Amino acid sequence: MSEKIVIHGNRALSGTVKISGAKNSVLKLMAGALLSKHPVALHNTPALSDVTVMADVLRHLGCTVTLSPGVVSIDASGANSIDAPYELVSKMRASFNVLGSLLGRFKEARVALPGGCSIGKRNVDLHVKGLTALGADVEIIHGYVEAKASRLVGAEILLDTPSVGATENIMLAAVFAEGTTVLSNAAQEPEITDLANFLNAIGADVNGAGTNEIIIHGVSPSAMRETSYTVMPDRIEAATYIIAAAATRGSLVVQDIIPAHLNSLTHKLLDMGVSIESISPNSLKVSSNKRLQAQNIVTQPYPGFPTDLQAPLMALLCVSDGVSIVKETIYESRFKQVAELIRMGANVSEERNVAIVNGIETLSGAEVQAHDLRAGASMIIAGLQAKGCTEIRNIHHIDRGYEYVVDKLSSLGADIRRAKDDALTDLPTPDMQTAIVSNNPQANPDSNV
Repeated sequence: MSEKIVIHGNRALSGTVKISGAKNSVLKLMAGALLSKHPVALHNTPALSDVTVMADVLRHLGCTVTLSPGVVSIDASGANSIDAPYELVSKMRASFNVLGSLLGRFKEARVALPGGCSIGKRNVDLHVKGLTALGADVEIIHGYVEAKASRLVGAEILLDTPSVGATENIMLAAVFAEGTTVLSNAAQEPEITDLANFLNAIGADVNGAGTNEIIIHGVSPSAMRETSYTVMPDRIEAATYIIAAAATRGSLVVQDIIPAHLNSLTHKLLDMGVSIESISPNSLKVSSNKRLQAQNIVTQPYPGFPTDLQAPLMALLCVSDGVSIVKETIYESRFKQVAELIRMGANVSEERNVAIVNGIETLSGAEVQAHDLRAGASMIIAGLQAKGCTEIRNIHHIDRGYEYVVDKLSSLGADIRRAKDDALTDLPTPDMQTAIVSNNPQANPDSNV
């Protein structure tokens, strides 16, 4: 029997929410742990099904991986395989980042192409170009990227576009390359900086992360060391709760964040009429008590407006005053939430990569589906602000990226439950959540996490 999330909406959120470790960072740090033969402990690890998938990928490669409350421990000293098969890589795009780590450590890798996904085709040509520049022979054969190198040598690499995945894979492969690698037009996302900081913590020499030029001075594998590292907070989760507070005309304190990571969103929300107040270096207070103004959005690489927030914000734009134009420039097929919002009464039209949102007074609860992770977040925000009952299906997408989302929202005053069949009974999030339930501050009041 499938699970669903049931929301009785039109209730303002209030209280304090603590933000979890970043999904889009921890998965890449786990891939980076392959470079070291020494134990690595990643703290502030969120309880997400994607973390479980990456743990399975690493175990297949010969690593020992232990999941415990808020921590993933990785010992890659026994890694003995360079082959990441399709049945694992296809479950999660981020697992493709083992390509750079395997090539860097073993000078050989065979990793399945993850193929297309629910938000459209994402090519690997920039990955191939970068690894080839480092001295690898790279071929795509029978759905696998096969890379080999007798030696890797630092190079000057210019990316055609600032691809996050390509930047990460090149960084990982270049850690042990002879000489210096200069990566220009690199992605500048905070998760790139977190990966660089982690690599330096285990013994690498990476400079410039967070700018468009990253410099990697190659080191010897003997430079690697045992490390404990704390994962950065999840800026997309934080932004989702901020949008939810505005959508429900609530008042919310969002803690354990890096406010600067949220500037592109908070500037838009301020223009819409949301009140946002800094109450400490790592927390914001967000409140709204009125209908907000329409706003135009264009997704861009960081520090521009994130593609991951396009769908969540659209749920708020649907009930804003005026007409909003949303242009998606990063991925194709990323308007999967539109049809579901229309089921809830929204007035949205789309053509190719542009959506026109005519704001209405209110949404109505309906049966909807989460077609991907961020579309699922859009459905939750829509359900929280809608009149009536909303039932969201395909919630396994939501469990990929939002830790304890039902528990957290319930603690903030939302009428929200997991349900199986049609009985409203609380159900555990699958996979990793059972293993690290004590990481939930609501479920375990004594937790320090």
